[in-house]
Amino acid sequence: MKTRIFIAIAAIALFAACKGRNGSYEIANNGNSSNADTASSSADTVATAKLVKTADMSFKVKNVQQTGDSISRITAKLSGMVTHYQMGSSIERSEDIRLSTDSVMRVSAFNTTADMTVKIPSEKLEDFMNYVSHMGIYVTSRKMDIENKSLDYLSAKLKLKNRREMVAQQKTGKIKIKDPAAVLWLKDDMIDGQINNQRIDEAVNYSVVSLTFYRSNTIYKERIANDDPSAYKMPFGNRLLMALSNGWYLFAELILGLANLWVLILVGAGLWIAFKTYKRKFSALKV
Repeated sequence: MKTRIFIAIAAIALFAACKGRNGSYEIANNGNSSNADTASSSADTVATAKLVKTADMSFKVKNVQQTGDSISRITAKLSGMVTHYQMGSSIERSEDIRLSTDSVMRVSAFNTTADMTVKIPSEKLEDFMNYVSHMGIYVTSRKMDIENKSLDYLSAKLKLKNRREMVAQQKTGKIKIKDPAAVLWLKDDMIDGQINNQRIDEAVNYSVVSLTFYRSNTIYKERIANDDPSAYKMPFGNRLLMALSNGWYLFAELILGLANLWVLILVGAGLWIAFKTYKRKFSALKV
């Protein structure tokens, strides 16, 4: 039953390849290069199991940085590779406790988390997951998925074989391609198929593991300078003495200012005396 399925797939793939794009080529020789021959030869192709494994784990630890370093060492020991590592801390709450006029005790509660992505040889995936799970206080979640890429790999392999045969027949003149762009498209499609199968091979050989680990909120205390300008005001007694001193200074400045205006004061006094004298004489004349 499987042999018949493979024959049907190969026949359809070859038909699509021979049809090309918009009928851009024609078959010059209908001899031995028939679809049936290609299908029968591809029926002997055995699909090797292509199992792609992925895993992820989330767990709580005592020290995030030390755990990250330990995971990096284990990954290197198992011939793996760390492809992503990010660690960060964020302050949840913060409070300033006044110690003196110019200093405070800042108490902060912050949490630290880290994300890692590693590639591990697939045959060592279980060992790696067990090692990592023992590093944490407890595991929040752990998951592993297996995806079978065998049919995708076989499909790309059969299509690539058909395209190689077509290119070979084009070179020998058995198939004449009218549009040169179709040849370029065919070769590019062959390269894409090869690259795609290489990606599958890499995913089969190396499993991708996503790790997230964190720790409980940490309390950190530090003595820092008081950054509130209003806290640096002088005591009341000193401020009162300074106010009295400033008042005397302003009074003295006022006297000095009036002294600078002695001419105007003298003229004003003369005018006032003259007005009073005139008023007195005018009153006497009326009587």
